[in-house]
Amino acid sequence: MAAIKRALLSVSDKRGIEEFARGLSEAGVEILSTGGTARSLREAGIPVKEVSEHTGFPEIMDGRVKTLHPAIHGGLLGRRGADDAVMAEHGIAPIDLLAVNLYPFRETIAKPDCSFEEAIENIDIGGPAMVRAAAKNHASVVVVVDPGDYRRVLEALAGDAVNPALRLELAGKAYAHTAAYDASIAYWLEDREPATRLPRELPIPASRRLELRYGENPHQRGGFYTVGVPRSGTIAAAEQLQGKALSYNNIADADAALECVSHFGAPACVIVKHANPCGVATGHSLLEAYRRAYATDPVSAFGGIIAFNRPLDPETAEAILGKQFVEVIIAPALAAGTIEILERKRNLRVLVTGHRERTTTGALEYRSVSGGLLVQDADTGRLDPDQLKVVTERSPTDHEMTDLLFAWSVVRYVKSNAIVFCKDGATIGIGAGQMSRVYSTRIAAIKAADAGLAVKGSVMASDAFFPFADGVEAGAEHGITAIIQPGGSVRDPEVIEAANRHDLAMVFTGMRHFRH
Repeated sequence: MAAIKRALLSVSDKRGIEEFARGLSEAGVEILSTGGTARSLREAGIPVKEVSEHTGFPEIMDGRVKTLHPAIHGGLLGRRGADDAVMAEHGIAPIDLLAVNLYPFRETIAKPDCSFEEAIENIDIGGPAMVRAAAKNHASVVVVVDPGDYRRVLEALAGDAVNPALRLELAGKAYAHTAAYDASIAYWLEDREPATRLPRELPIPASRRLELRYGENPHQRGGFYTVGVPRSGTIAAAEQLQGKALSYNNIADADAALECVSHFGAPACVIVKHANPCGVATGHSLLEAYRRAYATDPVSAFGGIIAFNRPLDPETAEAILGKQFVEVIIAPALAAGTIEILERKRNLRVLVTGHRERTTTGALEYRSVSGGLLVQDADTGRLDPDQLKVVTERSPTDHEMTDLLFAWSVVRYVKSNAIVFCKDGATIGIGAGQMSRVYSTRIAAIKAADAGLAVKGSVMASDAFFPFADGVEAGAEHGITAIIQPGGSVRDPEVIEAANRHDLAMVFTGMRHFRH
C-alpha cells in the first residue's frame, strides 16, 4: 500500500479538521487546501499549500473553478504503478489522502430566508468530483468525508498503513455521501416544481437520525431516517424533550396520531394504539378534547400515543397523568409550566414539532416491498362540502352534516376496512382493519358499548363504498342517523334503498380513503 505523503483537505464542516491536519503534518504529510480551510489551518500554525499554487492555475469565477484541474484529478485517479509514467510525464504529483465534505446545501435550504440563488450557489461541483475520484481509486487514495473518521485514520497512519478494509469502508461511505448530496438537490428542485408524473428515477436523500434499539420486534434492526429537510410540524422535525428513547413503533404511531390531529382546525386530540386512532375529538379546549377522545376507548388508550394540534397546557397535562399510562405525547409546543408537570413521569416521551406548515407541493409516500418500493402521492385529498351528493330521500340536518364531516376527517386515518361512529365532534366507536366492512361496523358498535357510549343518534363514516347493503343494515341496527361514504358500488341502488327504508340520510363524497 502506498504511503501517505500528500493530502488535500477542503471541508465545509470544520469539526476536528485542525487536529486532523496537525496529526498529518506531524507524520510528514504535505497538506494542500483551499479557501477557508487553508486559512483556518494557517491561522492554527499548520503548514499548508494552496491548491492554486499546486496547480499553477488561479481560482476563477468566484471560486467555482479551483479543484477542477488535471493536477488534482490526475493526482487522485492515477493508479500507483500503472500510471506512474503518465503522471511523471505531465508533472502530476500523487494525492494520497482526500478529506472533503461538501458545501452545506441542506443547511442552506433549511433557512427560512434562503433565496433560490443562494441555494444554487451552495451546490458543490468540485467536491463531489474529487470524492468520487478518490473513492474509485481507494486502493491508492484514502478518502474521508466524515469528521468522525479522522481519529481512525490517524491511528491507522501511526501503524504505517491504512489497511484495505478501512480504505474500502471509507470509499463506500464516500459514495453514500455524494449520492445523498445529489439526491438532496434533485429532491429540492423537484419539490419546487412538482412533476405531473412520477419520476422515472427516484432520488431519496435519507439521513439516519436515530439508530433504534430494534425494529417492530427485538430480532429486527431499526433506524429512523429523515428525507430532505424536515418540514415543521412533522414527526421528522420533532424534538424530544424528555423520556426514554423512541422505538420503531413509537415513531410509527406518533406519526399516525400527528397526521390525524393536524387535519382539524378546532382544538383536537387523537389517541392512537397500534397505528389506529382509538379516540378522536375536538372541543372548546384541549382538556375537553382529550377527555372526549379518551372516553371513546379507555381500554385501548392505555399505553397509547396522544397527539394535540395546540400547545399542551398544564391543566391537560395533569389530566393525562391522572387518568392513564401514555407512551408518547406529541404537540406543536408546550405552554409555560407544562414540562414541569410532565417531568414527574421521567420515562414519558414528550415530542414538540413546531407549527404545522401547510404546503401545496405534492409529497410522495414510499413503502417497501420485496425487492422494491411502492410510491404514491400523499393522500392530501380534501373534501369540498359543496360537492357532497345527497342520495337519500332525507337530507342530513345541519348538526348531522357537521358530524359527518368530522367522521370523514377521522375515517381516512383508520386502517381499512374502516368504520367510524361519531357524535357531537367526537368518536363513539371505531372498527378498523377488518376483511369485512360489516365486521368493522359490528366492532365499532361493540367498542362503543364497552365504553358506555350510545351509538343511537350518531353518524357513520366508511372509508370506501359499501359493496352490499348489509353494512348499512348493521349500522341502522345500532341507531345511526346518517352515513357518509364514497359511493360508486354497482349495488349503490340497493344501499340507498336500505338507507331510505331506515330513514337514514346518506351522502356520497366521490372520494375513497383506503389506508393499508
